[in-house]
Amino acid sequence: ALAMLDRTLEAMARGGMYDQLDGGFARYSVDAGWVVPHFEKMLYDNAQLARVYAHRVRLGPAPLAARIATETCEFVIGRLATAQGGFASALDADTVVDGHSHEGLTYAWTPAQLTEVLGADDGERARELLAVSAGATFEDGASTLQLPTDPADPRWWADTRARGRAARDERPQPARDDKVVTSWNGLAVAALADAGVILRRPDLVRAARGCADHLLQTHVVEGRLRRVSRDGIVGPVAGVLDDHGNLAEGLLALHQATREAAYLTAAADLLDLALTHFRDVDGTWHDTADDAEALFARPRSDSDNAEPSGLSSVAGALLTYAALTGSSDHRRAAEGALAQGAATAVAAPRFAGWLLAVGEAAATGPLQVAVVGAGRDAAELLDTVRLCPSPGLVLAHGLPDAEGQPLLAGRPLVDGRATAYVCRGFVCDTPVTDAAALTRRLAGSAPLGASG
Repeated sequence: ALAMLDRTLEAMARGGMYDQLDGGFARYSVDAGWVVPHFEKMLYDNAQLARVYAHRVRLGPAPLAARIATETCEFVIGRLATAQGGFASALDADTVVDGHSHEGLTYAWTPAQLTEVLGADDGERARELLAVSAGATFEDGASTLQLPTDPADPRWWADTRARGRAARDERPQPARDDKVVTSWNGLAVAALADAGVILRRPDLVRAARGCADHLLQTHVVEGRLRRVSRDGIVGPVAGVLDDHGNLAEGLLALHQATREAAYLTAAADLLDLALTHFRDVDGTWHDTADDAEALFARPRSDSDNAEPSGLSSVAGALLTYAALTGSSDHRRAAEGALAQGAATAVAAPRFAGWLLAVGEAAATGPLQVAVVGAGRDAAELLDTVRLCPSPGLVLAHGLPDAEGQPLLAGRPLVDGRATAYVCRGFVCDTPVTDAAALTRRLAGSAPLGASG
């Protein structure tokens, strides 16, 4: 499975579907070689892929995955951020010139264009590196940019990449869809929070915090969640189930990154809304609230596609919240949601990817880790936990008995030193005070094939 993962991640990252100059992924490839994409760039794709590449780093040394996670997060922040702190929905596939749409016009290059921007020597070197030839891989003699192998001179590549990006910014650009969708922004919050702590990039966590704060301040109106805003003005459309699930998921990831209890509380409020308004008395989950506009049939979907279904997203958030707080009610609700999607997972697992991941976390976890203390010793323990790949792991950190963090209750320092408690269902092993011992303690919880 790990070999399949690595082959897929590398193929996507080195092909034309990935923007070699600016980071970020186009929506999909139109060929089996990952050469030519449909050039639209979606927030939800980039948020999920950034998180996947960041999590790959947990499985052992992965410089390519670390680079792609970093660049994709930087693309999201650099190209999709709004003035209010949220993230826009997408960049269009087409570039409009003289009233005519041209897909990929901004992104494709001819050999002559590379020479014009980079000069003869660097242009030839870039053509070889980026698989741009007279044969062309796209249209009108142009090619998408690929990176089959890493450049021999990283400093030269960094300069070349910056020059190419600057020149491309002078071209006509695709339009940006500035809608801020709650669900997709929730995915972005989770990705930026996780990538920030795994890659030790506090600026990514700050961006996650800014987005979460904007959503909570703007998209929650009179105690209910709305789906979309634009230019800081929220629309009238009520949030659906995946808005609640994905935003709660992002808030829980951000809580674990920042230890701020307010995000845990906000996630609890969203999950309570979901439990109250989206679940029938028989436990069946629906995509629309019980007080939403009445339709011919109340919609529900048990299958994942390009993004998690509402069912899968709320199942994952409920499971994480239960692990962080010990709430048996939320754990049972998560298990009920998983049961609802079980038939899809058996019949068509391709359409249950997120649900299966939540199911693995439910079967493996909860693995609860509490790190108490401050300073360098605490930081080493936190880094160890954050690189653990075990499904179902949740992390709480701060001072002993910190308010609003149930996992820290009754967890004292040992001999005055920062201390880690590894627990299952609030039943803990003997606490440890050094990173090596914590690594050994967590190793038994890692999935098969994981290392590092």
